Amino acid sequence: MKFGDLQTAFKVRPGYWFAPKMFGLGATPVTWQGWALVAGFLAAVLGLARWVADDATKIAAIFAITLPFVVVVWLKTDGGWRWHWGWRR
Repeated sequence: MKFGDLQTAFKVRPGYWFAPKMFGLGATPVTWQGWALVAGFLAAVLGLARWVADDATKIAAIFAITLPFVVVVWLKTDGGWRWHWGWRR
């Protein structure tokens, strides 16, 4: 495995913020926009977990922000989501 292979594996076309994971299902943020989206999502989840008192409301609110987050990540992943086991060719 060379550094050039790793660099190529995490390149995305313009307009995409995430690259498919090398192993498994899902995506990895590779641009500042992707990292900002993940950071904002984590801040929102931690804020809800801390300041919403009722457990049922907390779960509903976290689900309500998780669903759009997953949809945006799916739409902004270059190559889509599918099972991967190793380097893209």
